[in-house]
Amino acid sequence: MAPPVVVPPTPAPVVAEADGVGRVTPRGARFAGAAEVVEEAAPRAAELDGADRREVVDAVGRLMRLRREGRSGEAHALLAEITYSAAARFPLLAVELQRAGLGADWATLLWEAASLPADRLVAAADALAAAGRDADAEQILRQGVARPPEEIGQAVLDLVGAGRRREISALLDVYVRARTPEEAARSVAPDPHTLVPLLLEAARGVSEERHWDLVHALRVAGFAA
Repeated sequence: MAPPVVVPPTPAPVVAEADGVGRVTPRGARFAGAAEVVEEAAPRAAELDGADRREVVDAVGRLMRLRREGRSGEAHALLAEITYSAAARFPLLAVELQRAGLGADWATLLWEAASLPADRLVAAADALAAAGRDADAEQILRQGVARPPEEIGQAVLDLVGAGRRREISALLDVYVRARTPEEAARSVAPDPHTLVPLLLEAARGVSEERHWDLVHALRVAGFAA
């Protein structure tokens, strides 16, 4: 049996950088006042070229035809396909869908986006926030962290392995706000030694109260001496 994981009363920052590195929300998103993310500024959103724009307009046109013809099953399949578009296309998709009177389909697309892999989820949120659509960016992140705790833990480990530190901070900042401390504690199961410090640092960025609530939940779950 593996030795228990010690939860330190004041964990050393794992994601935080040295002084001089600002804490910023991804691409300027407010995320309902969320604690800012520790890491360098997010990469600038990719520019859309003419081909991107044509493909977005064409996809929205096809969706309009399917809706007009009552082919809802095919329309939903197309929406699921569009969800896996490049993150930079999301703001234009929002504009074109709403211009076409397909606001409900934009809401569905945001819901579908919540199931994207963590790195793509954060990239889509970045693109939306960069375009001034902070509410949409917050929505997909909050929906994205509604997946089972163990899946969140594994998603964070995947980001750790890829060196995606800013994405880790963005995801966990929303996660520790949206889920109970008990749920957050369950997410460390895939690799407690890696995940406990990351979660505690994210919780401390929210408030001291949330930090100590998570410390208690981790201890109750057995992640303490």
